[in-house]
Amino acid sequence: MRSKLTLALVAGLIGAAALPAVCAAQTNGISLQPPSEIVGPLEAQARESWRQDIAQVATPAEGCFQATYPSVIWHQVACREITAHAHPVPHFHLPGAAQTAGNGNDYTLQTGSLITQTVGTFPTVTGVTSEKGVGVAAYGGGGILGTNEYSLQINSSFSSTTSACKGHSGCTVWQQFVYAPDYEVQGSAAVFMQYWLIGYGGTRCPSGWGSDGAGDCYKNSAAATAPDVPATQLANVKLSGTVAAGGKDTVVFTNGTTAYSSSGNDSVLYLATVWKESEFNVVGNAGGSEAEFNSGSSITVKVAVSDGSSSAPSCVADSGTTGESNNLNLGSCTASSGSTPSIQFTESN
Repeated sequence: MRSKLTLALVAGLIGAAALPAVCAAQTNGISLQPPSEIVGPLEAQARESWRQDIAQVATPAEGCFQATYPSVIWHQVACREITAHAHPVPHFHLPGAAQTAGNGNDYTLQTGSLITQTVGTFPTVTGVTSEKGVGVAAYGGGGILGTNEYSLQINSSFSSTTSACKGHSGCTVWQQFVYAPDYEVQGSAAVFMQYWLIGYGGTRCPSGWGSDGAGDCYKNSAAATAPDVPATQLANVKLSGTVAAGGKDTVVFTNGTTAYSSSGNDSVLYLATVWKESEFNVVGNAGGSEAEFNSGSSITVKVAVSDGSSSAPSCVADSGTTGESNNLNLGSCTASSGSTPSIQFTESN
């Protein structure tokens, strides 16, 4: 899911991921997984500390890795190449009109300093008993649709250019860090990054890049394989995206006591030189689709960053950069200062 502004906004894209020692099975299209293990408060805190720590530990090389609590050592695993599903950027919506989250209508965290890491979590999830991916007419009804079809996305903005644009006038870079169930294989999720050269021009993209036919170029990183996590367990997951100038960009997905990651060179887009805005949310799984939650659902979204500052960031409305959406209405947004400045908001129906 990705987005771009051409007086009217356009759309986004997606990915896939992983989870613990228990793999989800698929029966009649429904992802089955045991409920979360019940542990005492001290153990729960230890596991949460581990999830925070493992996202800070750099992988030893480019590629895919896995770590299991309580170890903070990444072990290399096989990557898989995945089809770079292109997805639409946000379509124009009327300011002030009632809007559910996504398709441009989302809060983003904006800071004056360069972001080196963004962490997305759902501190509180209540009333969620079901979710399904549904097609959106404005996007041709595309996407990965059905029960428990959604994606988690951390998205940069597409307002800056880098040398990756090779001097093409009007070209900007956009990067997504993604977890997506059933991305290509039923019952298997993918954790990966998708790279975009927005407004690169024409249909002639750099070697190895695909074209969306509208002047934009895209490609995926290698993907780490992970099981599907039912949407009812969003409170247990965490997604992070890390960049390093002259080094590696990494996406890490954790669920319970297992972490999955995929790393690639920052030189694909040079995002580390321009990253000052982050969007995180649960939205449809590709193709401009929508994640439709049952009535009575309420999800708190937290977006935290490391940017070398302790100042509170800005919480900016209507600045999302993905065409995918959900059916939840955005509440108010608050920003907090600290060692990891953050924004937090609730969305519900």
